[in-house]
Order: sequence, then C-alpha cells, then structure tokens
Amino acid sequence: MRVLLVEDDRMIGESVHDALKDCSYAVDWVRDGKLALTSLMTHVYDAILLDLGLPGADGFEVLRTVRRGDHPVPLIVITARDSIEDRIRGLDEGADDYLIKPFEVAELLARMRAVIRRRGGQAAPVMTNGVLTLDPATREASSGGALIRLSSREFALMQALMIRPGAILSRADLEDRIYGWNEEVESNAVEFLIHSLRKKLGVDAIKNVRGVGWMVSRQT
Repeated sequence: MRVLLVEDDRMIGESVHDALKDCSYAVDWVRDGKLALTSLMTHVYDAILLDLGLPGADGFEVLRTVRRGDHPVPLIVITARDSIEDRIRGLDEGADDYLIKPFEVAELLARMRAVIRRRGGQAAPVMTNGVLTLDPATREASSGGALIRLSSREFALMQALMIRPGAILSRADLEDRIYGWNEEVESNAVEFLIHSLRKKLGVDAIKNVRGVGWMVSRQT
C-alpha cells in the first residue's frame, strides 16, 4: 500500500517514515503543503498522514482540496494543534481521524489499519474473501487454516489485492503500491512475488486475467 506522509518536522518524519517502511508500506514523504497537492495530482495513495502546520500550503488547505476533489483516500491528521476547535474542524472538513503529537508510532499504525478497513467497507481486523485471510497487524496470511508468514513485499502485494476482492490490478497498479519514490522497481518483480505467494497460499490464491492483471476472488 502506498502512503503519502506530509510532515515538515524532520525527526518526526523520519521516525514515521521508517516505521511505515518496516510495516511494508511504500512511502512518499513531502515536507510542504504545495508539494503534497502536486503529489496527489500525479499519484494514487491508499492513505494520507497530514500535518497541519506546513510551509507552502496549510494542512487544512490540503485537507479541503483532497475532499473537494472527492478523493476517498483515508486521511489522518497528525498535529500538535490540540484545541477542541481544531479537532472538530479537522474531522468536519473530512479527516478520518485526528492524532495529537507526541504520539506512539504503534498507535498511529493501528489507527491507519482501522481507517483503511473502514474505507474498504470492512469492520473486522482481518481481510478475507472467505477462502484467504490477511492480518495487517501481524502480516500473516491464512489459507486452509494454516498461518503463513509473508515477506514485506509479498504482504504489500497481497494487501493491495485483498482490499478489494474481485478488482483487477495491473502490473503498474501493483508496482505503484509496492514501491515508493527512489525505490528501484526490480525486473519481473510482480510476477516473482505472485509465483512465491501461489506456492505459499495455493495456485488459485491469485488469479490472472490475461492481458489485464491479477485479482483475488470476491467474497464466497
């Protein structure tokens, strides 16, 4: 999954960026509100983490622009602004959650998992299509009752497919969710990962739609 991190504080940004990478997210980190808006015009994101006190364009301006554009992307405000007025304003203008600094990164990650689930129409903490399950908290998959540990890249690809069972994702779609800026896209990486996942989860776990892309089956 690809995340846009909008944070101008270097120490906080580095901490969140590294934690997200460790949890298999592809992360694009910008430190300016205008750069955030530019990124949103050129990339599709699965979540946004947004500071409010930004150079270039205020975080509230970024938030309004995202929601005026009818972007359904989950968005969490991360800020030191702790007044009740700012919290109400942030949520009323379209934030899915509002987290006040300083915060524990583990809590931020849990809140991200929750808002991503809700946006995907799921309430349960695990993703499932009735045959396969995927637990974002542990990065484990289950097929036929057996728990299977996935590598970071395997998990990222599987999560992209499991968010919307039945939706077909192209190679470019999957690469976009696995790799962030300045990360080299390895040759045939998607095919290699799918081959590896099929060995672990079963040959029918991921279906190929010839000439279009890959998918997991809908809820059964």
